[in-house]
Parts: sequence; structure tokens; C-alpha cells
Amino acid sequence: MSLNTPIAQHSFTAIDFESAGMATGSTDVPIQIGIARWMPEVGLGESFVSFLHTTQSITWGAQKVHGIAVADLAEAPTLLSLWPVVKEHLHERVIVAHGKGTEKKFLRAFPGHGFGPWVDTLLLARATWPQWTDHSLGVLCDALQLTEQVQTACPSRQWHDALFDSVASLFLLEKILLLTNAWEAPLQHILQPDQSAWRRHQALRG
Repeated sequence: MSLNTPIAQHSFTAIDFESAGMATGSTDVPIQIGIARWMPEVGLGESFVSFLHTTQSITWGAQKVHGIAVADLAEAPTLLSLWPVVKEHLHERVIVAHGKGTEKKFLRAFPGHGFGPWVDTLLLARATWPQWTDHSLGVLCDALQLTEQVQTACPSRQWHDALFDSVASLFLLEKILLLTNAWEAPLQHILQPDQSAWRRHQALRG
């Protein structure tokens, strides 16, 4: 994959995980995965969503955010068993996530997978609107009037559902590209966005 090829010529796949939450004495684990594809000239493509089996309890705080209960996971596959599906969707794709740290962490379940490059819409949003005080996905989509579009694409789902959030990050990416008219810019242009203006605003606020 060439990082110098125009953005408009690439195919993007967004991924999002919902997790069990951090409990004392245990590490966080994924309990839902959502994947959605998008191409600039075509729009949304295939998608995939699944709960993920775990023997770990879901913290009260995490359940309050995403609403996923232990009963939802009873018949769910493990993340490792979904390797063929994950590989099919992510291999040789530009991967999109809003705050990519969590997604990259959970994908370590597949050592040496080689997925990437990554586009982080959180970093892009900070570079695009450095003066805004909240760059969370829901706030951005509400402010940019994208939420209804996401709801139409993901009926019967809501924020903090892994598929809903994946699709939302793709619509956010599209909005940023439209506003900046960056279609013909090389892919490299959006991989490491300039956050210096956002950092200055953060320093002034502090």
C-alpha cells in the first residue's frame, strides 16, 4: 500500500471494540467488535458486528456506558475464533478508529497481524477544530449534524455499540475530508495530523 497514493483511491475499514471495563486485579478485555468498510466514491460497504465471549465480569461502570450484560455474551464467539473474519476485513485496508489505542491494544490478540496504516479520527478532529473543547465521537457527530446519518445506517443501534461507533468514525472522516478538500492529498496527509494548534489551546485552557 502506497502512502503517496491520493486518499480518494483508498479503501477504509473502521473498527471499534466495547470492553468489560477495568476491574481491580484484572486487565480489560473486549466484549463486542464492530467493523465497517467505506470507500470515498462508493460509500459504506460490508459490515460485521459480534459480541465476544469472556469469563471476566463486566464492571458496573462499563455496563452503564454500553448496556452490554453477561447474558448477551453467553453464545458469543471468542475474539481469537474470529481471526478469519477480522483478517478478511482488515488485511490491506486503511484502518480507522476514534482513539486508536484501545483498538490496537485488543488486536494484539493476533500477534504479527500487520494491520495498518491507521487513521485516528480523534487526532484528525483535534487538528481540524483545535479550538473545540470536546472531541469525543458523539459530541463531534452531534455538532456536525452526522448523528442522524449514523442512525439511518445503523437502525436499532446507539452510541457505544461497536458497529454504530465504527460507522460514526467513517462519517466523521468523510466530513473532515469534505471540509478540508483533501481527497487528492496523499494518504500520508491524514496519518499524522498536525495537533500543534490543539496543544496550544490546551495549554491556554490549563
